[in-house]
Amino acid sequence: MAALLYHSRLAGSAYEIVLVAANDPHAEGLQLAKSEGAATFALSHKGMTRADHDAAMEAAAQEAEAEYIVLAGYMRILTPEFVTRWEGKMLNIHPSLLPKYPGLDTHARAIEAGDAKAGATVHLVTEELDLGQTLAQSEVAIWPGDTPEKLASRVRVAEHQLYPKALSDYVSRASNPGYLIEKVRALALALPETHERESHGQAGWRAGSAKSGKYFAYFNNQHHGSPHIAVLVKTSGLDELEGLIETQPETYFKPAFYGASGWVGVILNRPDLDWDLVSEWLARSWRVVAPKRLTKLMDAADEF
Repeated sequence: MAALLYHSRLAGSAYEIVLVAANDPHAEGLQLAKSEGAATFALSHKGMTRADHDAAMEAAAQEAEAEYIVLAGYMRILTPEFVTRWEGKMLNIHPSLLPKYPGLDTHARAIEAGDAKAGATVHLVTEELDLGQTLAQSEVAIWPGDTPEKLASRVRVAEHQLYPKALSDYVSRASNPGYLIEKVRALALALPETHERESHGQAGWRAGSAKSGKYFAYFNNQHHGSPHIAVLVKTSGLDELEGLIETQPETYFKPAFYGASGWVGVILNRPDLDWDLVSEWLARSWRVVAPKRLTKLMDAADEF
């Protein structure tokens, strides 16, 4: 928690801490947070049901207008309902290279197994203990004759460096071109007979053969002075393009050069991006240019 707090004070940090909460009112971390001017909340779980305690902790987080919950030594199993409500927005760190050694006694288990490396993993929290999506890992060498205590002290140093960076990367992913293009690439290449090919300095995807395929999407990383990171896809024409931009300017824009031909920019670097919408646009644009042998079954299905 201290590492996360002090990193949040650095110039350029992608996050700020709005609340430090604990189920132990005497936790030393609360004193540290108070001394640094951070808001705190403490509520003992003793005498409370797990659901009631989770609800109280969640209410405190919501009152502080928290967008993410970041666990740091919070040694309680959370209710499935709580975890579900914060799906994709709750992170934890574990002192092993998951999926190895979930649970307790990770350092002793790594040494006993004869591993050359131990480490730490930042992951999303799911109902399954320590099995959420891995976001980042840091390796730590296991020394000859190592002990769990010595190894733990070195892993802790790695944790303090890894967690703030992983959190910053995760909360800023919506404006990270590398993250966004990988998401678009996976969706585009999942479509039949799709090939990636660069065009005018930007990634593009074509439907059909590698030689004669036609472009159905481009990745636009703030090209031509645009503030948007976007995927460009085909509309039915200028009327639809203009209508989309007029009614949903937070989602669509008219890209330079391509806009004159009816291409629309679907903005990716915006809050609460709907990836299903992006997927639907890619599939629709693909269908416009894909060879008839690939689309005739779809066309026949549309008639029923």
